[in-house]
Amino acid sequence: MNGKKAYPLRINAEILAAVQRWADDELRSANAQIEYVLRDALRRAGRLPASRNPPTSKGKSDE
Repeated sequence: MNGKKAYPLRINAEILAAVQRWADDELRSANAQIEYVLRDALRRAGRLPASRNPPTSKGKSDE
């Protein structure tokens, strides 16, 4: 999947703040952090095919 699609997300303010702190620690935007976490959960659940280019590890910028 090469394209990106905008999706409005309603999220609890405390959760968003925690995600932002986590993203800051890993030098990502909050959006990239949410995408990273979702991709990892999908992969672990077997709902995402293995990728030729796995997600970057922590310390990388937006994916």
